[in-house]
Amino acid sequence: MESSGDWTCDANDAVHITVVQPSEQKPKTISTFHPQFTYPIFGDEEQIFGYRGLIIRLRFAAHDLRPHAHISYDDKFKAVGDTAPVDLLKTLKPWIPEEAFTTLPDYEKALQEEDAKDFVPPGKPVHSYVTAGRNYEIWAGSLADPAVRRLLDRMQVFVSLFIEAGTPLPLDDPEWSLARWTVYFVYEKVTPPTPTASQYSIVGYATTYRWWVYQRDASQEPTPKDDAFPAPEITPGQLPSRLRIAQFLILPPHQGSGHGIHLYTTIHTACFEDPTVIELTVEDPNEAFDALRDTADYHILAPELLKHDVNINPDPYDAESVKQRPRRVPTAALIPTKLLHDIRTSFKIAPTQFAHILEMFLLGRIPFKNRHAGGAPLTRLLIKKHKSEDPNERRYYWWRMLVKQRLYKRSRDMLIQLEMTDRIQKLEETVGNVEEGYEVLLKVFVKREEALKAKLEADASSADASGRDQRAKRKFTVEDDEDEEEDAEETAASKRPKV
Repeated sequence: MESSGDWTCDANDAVHITVVQPSEQKPKTISTFHPQFTYPIFGDEEQIFGYRGLIIRLRFAAHDLRPHAHISYDDKFKAVGDTAPVDLLKTLKPWIPEEAFTTLPDYEKALQEEDAKDFVPPGKPVHSYVTAGRNYEIWAGSLADPAVRRLLDRMQVFVSLFIEAGTPLPLDDPEWSLARWTVYFVYEKVTPPTPTASQYSIVGYATTYRWWVYQRDASQEPTPKDDAFPAPEITPGQLPSRLRIAQFLILPPHQGSGHGIHLYTTIHTACFEDPTVIELTVEDPNEAFDALRDTADYHILAPELLKHDVNINPDPYDAESVKQRPRRVPTAALIPTKLLHDIRTSFKIAPTQFAHILEMFLLGRIPFKNRHAGGAPLTRLLIKKHKSEDPNERRYYWWRMLVKQRLYKRSRDMLIQLEMTDRIQKLEETVGNVEEGYEVLLKVFVKREEALKAKLEADASSADASGRDQRAKRKFTVEDDEDEEEDAEETAASKRPKV
């Protein structure tokens, strides 16, 4: 007798996502990969019952994401009473556009007949870059644009397959609400396999929306105004708002190549340049996105913090105060709080995120040997505290106190329920975990800076040597300006941070 396990398969293995390009005979496959999650579609167990050798192939055209769903299997379970195979079409239809459920010949014919060579992404180009000699562009458009909405509708299933706890966006909202949303598409510009194919191939995308912020000038008394009625129409883009990243995805074949950094930085730049946006926030980020965001924000803020020589004051107390046991962390005497507030608001970074970047930056300014990761003994630090003879040891002590202060404020309601000894232990453990995470990122940043410095020195040395050669050969050679520009672009791309 066969067990039910013989007819059960892993949904993540059964689903194959294929990106294709139109070609002369049949669509050319660019990449194939599996989803990370299928529980929104097939349940928490991510299992499909009733089939052997099951393959659910979801095809997407590389340029406009025209979808196609194709199901094949070796054998299907014959229903016995209430035990029946999963109805795959019924299960998939709420998640994939209706146009996907056509025959494969009809899909291939549609790809051939549509004018793919003339396709350009909807919206407008906002950023371009070169990575590993390959060209990429980022396009941005409002969700009120039907072309943007159609493209996003075709890729909505990616939210459920790759973003944990992600939910597809409702695209039937009123136009004024859709206008709050901006969608960013990342495309690679490729050499098409045939003259009829498109030069654009999807890499990833992100969605952002504006969250209205009430602002009132407290210095002015409210006064009634005799304005015309009805009031002139106001669009969401005219109102003060927080910009929030809702969805953010780089497709698996393109992950690990720095595209996420470019996409996030492009969104931040748009936020920075928009006078109606107060700050940039993120909706429920996961750990991977947190690391990407920390990396991008660190490289955005570090030059500004260095310019102002931001560091921890190792001696925040005057001679009289030192005689007494301090009862509070002297934050304003340790760091320039007013300056830091101005930097945060000018770069439109959310307060908690700015605190993370500042803590990481300040930790990096303490010599490695004076940090726990570099072998600094915490026992001596806890005994001497702010009275240590070494100013860097005092900086490290105050750094830990600043982090503890932030953590305590954030989790005060939970911590005050603990006994004092348990509270201290919990804070110590959490500070240790936070510091460990910062050290991992700082190590990456230091390696990157060292590699960049070595490259710049090598380039300078090479340029000096080639300069001597060029002076000798100048009357025989002519520089190719286009090649020179290409090399400059590639060099600039290699200097950009990658995750």
